[in-house]
Amino acid sequence: MPGNRKVVFDVGNVLLRWDPFHLYRELIPDDARRDWFLRNVCTAAWNLEQDRGRPWSEAVALLVAEHPEWEAEIKAYDERWHETVPSTIEDSVATLAELKGRGEAVYAITNFSREKWAECLIRFPFLQSFDGVVVSAHERLLKPDPAIYNVLLERYGLSAGDCIFVDDSEKNVQGARSVGMQAVHFFEPIDLRAELRSLGANL
Repeated sequence: MPGNRKVVFDVGNVLLRWDPFHLYRELIPDDARRDWFLRNVCTAAWNLEQDRGRPWSEAVALLVAEHPEWEAEIKAYDERWHETVPSTIEDSVATLAELKGRGEAVYAITNFSREKWAECLIRFPFLQSFDGVVVSAHERLLKPDPAIYNVLLERYGLSAGDCIFVDDSEKNVQGARSVGMQAVHFFEPIDLRAELRSLGANL
């Protein structure tokens, strides 16, 4: 029934735009060098370990030791991280606000580092409006591991079948479905309200 569904948001590239390209197109103007750097030095797998809970200081020191010639560029990933997050995704944030305005409880499950999450709570105050949040670094669990979805369900007393999970990653969407949640694969352009409404959200 409408109104019984609880919407669970991912954060990166659902509510906040995130892409290292926003920073590194300035730091490494040459397309080929920049591509090589992001594929071989500050890789997605390296970044994911911060989402799993590794401190940024440890992560940076590890790469600087392996690639000293890239020291400045490696340190920038941490020190200038906020330049990788240029803005919110306004329609998604408005949808979140609309749900809150209707008195609906809203939740989040996000792969995020401990340090950057704390900073984003200050930079983007709307992230403090969730009724419950599961941050990967706090749990040392990553989507799409079913365990991280179950943390949310157990911690906040939710039924998987009553939840609609929204994520930009197809793997993470499948992870949510594997524990019994409904899910929306987020990509632009998308009418998120219509997608959520079709699954029973109160919008």
